[in-house]
Amino acid sequence: MKKIISVLSAVLFLLPLVCVNIPEVRAVSFPLKSSIHSESAVLINLDANTVIHEKNADTKQMPGPLVNIMTAVVVLEECTDLSEELTLDPAVYGSIYDILGANNRTDDLPSCDISDGDVLTVEDLLYCMMLTSSIEASNTLAFRFGGNSVPAFVDKMNAKAKELGMTSTNFTNPDGMFDPNQYTTARDMAVLTQYALDVPRFEAISVTYTYTPTVPNPARHEHIDEWIWKHTNFMMDPGNETYFYMGAKGIKTGNLVDAGRNLVTLASRDGNNYLVILMKAPFNDADGNLKYYHIDDATALFSWAFNNFSYQVILADTAEVGELPVKLAEGNDYVLAKPKEEFSMLWYDEIDVSLIKKDRITWRTSTLTAPVKKGDVLGEVTLEYSGEELGTIELVAVSDVERSKSKYNLEVMKRFPKSKWFKNALKISIILCLIYIVICIYAWIVYKSKGKPMKPIYAVPKMDKKKKKNPDDNQNKK
Repeated sequence: MKKIISVLSAVLFLLPLVCVNIPEVRAVSFPLKSSIHSESAVLINLDANTVIHEKNADTKQMPGPLVNIMTAVVVLEECTDLSEELTLDPAVYGSIYDILGANNRTDDLPSCDISDGDVLTVEDLLYCMMLTSSIEASNTLAFRFGGNSVPAFVDKMNAKAKELGMTSTNFTNPDGMFDPNQYTTARDMAVLTQYALDVPRFEAISVTYTYTPTVPNPARHEHIDEWIWKHTNFMMDPGNETYFYMGAKGIKTGNLVDAGRNLVTLASRDGNNYLVILMKAPFNDADGNLKYYHIDDATALFSWAFNNFSYQVILADTAEVGELPVKLAEGNDYVLAKPKEEFSMLWYDEIDVSLIKKDRITWRTSTLTAPVKKGDVLGEVTLEYSGEELGTIELVAVSDVERSKSKYNLEVMKRFPKSKWFKNALKISIILCLIYIVICIYAWIVYKSKGKPMKPIYAVPKMDKKKKKNPDDNQNKK
């Protein structure tokens, strides 16, 4: 019994730790003025937690090094000391080079100034992985936090994906190299990235543009000040006049020749913060020229969002959106309903808010009975645009509705014959009447029985006085 109690206590203790609450993201996919090249895309306003555009968000794609986001999440959540030093061992990742070479996929290999035998901290390796997609860094971390087993670490990645509700994702490696069985969707990557941004140190690492390792390793890197890793997101490079975008930050690029270019990045401007997920952008244009369409798409989406969206009042808290009939009311026999609170949201400036449907009302009852108090909850209204739900707001009474005494008394009189009290009283009356009748019948029977002559069997026989003889007379005669 004690063991059972101990197990139950442990489960109850761990439940808060394993339950993950990912905020629900509202989606209203507004039309773009121009198309984007990426096959899948999701654009989210992080402040309003709202998807404002998506394209093939649930189509399975190969993520490439975008998987490093999950690798970083698992490491950061399991590591207790980011300053722990690890030695790069080719036995952990060397076979990957052999496989890529044998399959002619060396073009997928990321460039990173890192050498076998280098000693780096866990944090150094996280920077190296997130900025450059280093397979040495990702596999060294996976080996360490997988209990000296990269496959065991991949199991943890998939377990975390399941925990987060990433239902269309499967990981097979921590580095993002080509594998037909490794896939995800733009929507799942949005879920993962939003979660990752709340993991301590993740955002600081993933949005850093340049980083110098903390461990010098002078034998292989003589000038520590020149040993610098740079983020592969060109949008962060102020020296790149073609692709630099003011306010862009990180987070991860993921390119594979056979799977296209992928990008997860942030942008902030004027207090607004956006996250974009882009997957499977082409490597080349129609003429075969190298193109960075994923950067072009991110720039187009960010500019469109910053220039065309603002917070607008969709439903004011003074708007009268319906009415309910009220019985036994003094005066008006109805009450008006209004939103309990104002409903505002990020909205596309070119679409009139009057096009939002506000007629889907669910009342808690079809008819009210007075009295009704101002602020009483009457129901709710669901706002819709183009078939998509924007939100649901409670509706409350605009004013008090007093009860009419005369109407109430008349209603009580009408209802009394149907009330349980009347029915019970009627039953009791019938029972009492029956008892009374029985008593009356019994009393009548008793009364009648007293007036009847007694039967002879019960009477004393009468004697004739003339025939009555005296015993003494008989004696005298003798």
